[in-house]
Amino acid sequence: MHPFLQQVTPDQIVDFHAHIYPEKIAQKASQSIGDFYGLTMNNCGTVERLLSSAREGGVGRVVVQSVATTPHQVQSINNFISEQCKLHPGELIGLGTIHPDMEDPIAELKRFPSLGLHGVKIHPDVQRFDMDCPKMMPLYRWLQGKMPLLIHCGDYRYGYSHPARLAHILDEFPQLVVVGAHFGGWSLWDLALEYLKDRQCYLDTSSSFAFLGKTRSKELIRAYGAQRIVFGVDFPMWNHKQELETLFSLGLEENEYRLILKGNAEKILGLSL
Repeated sequence: MHPFLQQVTPDQIVDFHAHIYPEKIAQKASQSIGDFYGLTMNNCGTVERLLSSAREGGVGRVVVQSVATTPHQVQSINNFISEQCKLHPGELIGLGTIHPDMEDPIAELKRFPSLGLHGVKIHPDVQRFDMDCPKMMPLYRWLQGKMPLLIHCGDYRYGYSHPARLAHILDEFPQLVVVGAHFGGWSLWDLALEYLKDRQCYLDTSSSFAFLGKTRSKELIRAYGAQRIVFGVDFPMWNHKQELETLFSLGLEENEYRLILKGNAEKILGLSL
C-alpha cells in the first residue's frame, strides 16, 4: 500500500455516488434497486445506515441523491435531499433530480440554489428515456456553466444510457460538466472507453470494481487519466469499507489517489471540501 494511504484521513475522502431514501420507504426502495440489477442488497438506504457505512469505511463526505421515477416525485425528493444535507452539513452534499416528463424541469432546477443542492442526477434506464433525446437538450443547455450533471451510464439490457448517447451530449454541449457513472458504462465498460476516452467528462468508480476486477479497474483509471476519475460507492448496493479497500489495493500513485478521492470532486462541485 502506498504510504499516503496509511495516513489518509476521512476529510480527504469524498464518495460522489450514494442513494438515500426516507426511512418509511428505504427498505422497499433498496430492494427495488437489487431487483432491477439482479443483486442481493445487504444494505438499507436510510441516512443513518449510509452515515454508519461511511464512518466505518473512513469516508468523510458523501454526495447523496435519489431518482424520480415519475414527475410528481421530483419536488418531494429534492426537498428530502435538501433537508438531510442541512441536518448533516459536515457529511452530506446533495444532488437533486428532475424527470424528463415534467412540465417545466428548468423551473425546478432554479430552486436548487435555495435548497442547497449542488448538481443534478438522472438515471435514463430507471426513468426510461434516451439521455440524448430532444426534450432533454434545453435542460443540458441551461445547466452549462451552472451546475454539474451525474448520469447513470450503460446497461447491456437497454439503449437509454448507452455511452454513445453521452458522447452525443458532450459533443453538443462542450461546457457541460458531466460525471458518467460506473466508468461511463455499467456492463459496457469497453464500449464506454471507446466513446468517451477522448471526450471531456468525468467518470465515477461506482458499481464497477466487483465486476471488472482489480487489473481492469486500474487499466481504466490509467486509460482515462486519474484527473477524470471520482470515487463512488453506489450505496446501498455496496459499502464504503469494501469499495475503498479495493481502490487502495490498485497500487496507484499518491497524486492519482488525491485526485480520485477528493480533488476532482472539489473541482466538479466548485467547493472546498
